[in-house]
Amino acid sequence: MQDFINPYRDAKHIQVLSNQINKASCDLTEELYIMEVCGGHTHTLMKYGLKSLLDSAKIHFIHGPGCPVCIMPKSRISQAYTLAMMHDVILLTLGDMIKVPGALGSLADARARGADVRFVYSPFDCLQIAQDNPTKKVVYFAIGFETTTPMTAALLQRAIHMKICNLFLHVNHVLVPPPVRAILDDKRAKVNALIAPSHVSVISGSKIYTPLAHDYKIPIVVSGFEPVDMLESILHIVEQKLAGQHEVIIQYSRVVNLSGNLKAQALVDTYFEVAPSFVWRGLGAIPHSSLQLKEEYRMFDAQAHFNLQEEEVRESKHCLCGEILKGLAAPKDCSVFGKACTPAKPMGSCMVSSEGACAAYYKYGAL
Repeated sequence: MQDFINPYRDAKHIQVLSNQINKASCDLTEELYIMEVCGGHTHTLMKYGLKSLLDSAKIHFIHGPGCPVCIMPKSRISQAYTLAMMHDVILLTLGDMIKVPGALGSLADARARGADVRFVYSPFDCLQIAQDNPTKKVVYFAIGFETTTPMTAALLQRAIHMKICNLFLHVNHVLVPPPVRAILDDKRAKVNALIAPSHVSVISGSKIYTPLAHDYKIPIVVSGFEPVDMLESILHIVEQKLAGQHEVIIQYSRVVNLSGNLKAQALVDTYFEVAPSFVWRGLGAIPHSSLQLKEEYRMFDAQAHFNLQEEEVRESKHCLCGEILKGLAAPKDCSVFGKACTPAKPMGSCMVSSEGACAAYYKYGAL
C-alpha cells in the first residue's frame, strides 16, 4: 500500500510542483480564489502545510459545502432526535452524525437519555439489526452526497428482496452542483475556480461540473486527496487561468472518468428522484438539491411513516459555520473557534465532522 501512496507524498515532487505554481502565479492578472468543495481536500491542505508552500499573494483558498455532516440542518437532526426518543424505534446512522447539535440536542444526548441510538459502519448493518428486532421500527438516518447514495439504494433493494418490513429510511442525500451554483450566484462570493470532489466524481463522473465551468467561466479540476494530487490540481487551475480557459480537467484519472459509475447511477435512479427543495445548514433552502424516495417506495420513508414535520430552526448567533460553508468566512474568523467550540464540545457542525473545515483548522493549526 505504501508503495502506491508514497509517490503522491514525495517531498521532492511536492517541492517541484509548489515552485512551478509560485512561478506561474506571478503572471496572473487577477487573484485566484479556489474553493475546495470537499472537506477532505481542506484537510489535505492543512495536514501537509500546502498553503505555506505557496507564497503567492494571488492564490487564496475557500472552504466549500462538501461535508455531508456539516450541511445537515438542525431541523433534520431534531427529526432524528424525535425518532430516537420513541420507545419502539432504533435509530441508526453513521458515526459523525452522533455528535452534531440540533435544536433538541444531539443524537448522543438522546442516547444518554435512554434512546437506542447506534452508529453503523455500513448501511447493510441495518438489515441484521432489523431482523434481530422484529418488534422494533429501525430507522436509518441516511446522509451523504452522490458518493453514499448508491449504498442506501442498495440497502433498500436488499431489504425489499429479504421482505424486511420494519426498516425505514430518513433520507438526507444531497447533490453537489446545486449548492455550488448557489454560492457562485451570491454576489459576495469571490470564488473563481473549483477543486471538485473526487469521491462524488467516481459515482457521478466529471460531467456534472461541465455546466458550472461554462456558465460561470471558471476552471474546475477533479483532484485526488494526496498532496501531489492537490498541487497538480492547483497548477492546472493556474495554467487554465493564464490561458483564459474554463474547462473541467480530471487530475484524479486513476479512479475518475467522464461518465462515472453507470451501474451505481442506475441503482439510484431506480429508487430515488430529485426532491423539490432541501434546507442546507448555512445556505438555506436550495431547489432541486436533494433526493427523495420515489412514490412507489414511499412506504419506507421515515418522514412519511412517522408524519414528521420540518420546522425552521435558527443557528447560534455566535457560530459562523453558515458563513464558512458559503465561503464567506474562515474558521479563524469565528469568535468561539477553539474556545467555546471544540471537537469535544462543538457548537457547530463544521467542528464535529472529520471533514469539517473547523475540525481541520483545530487539528492542524489555523494557518
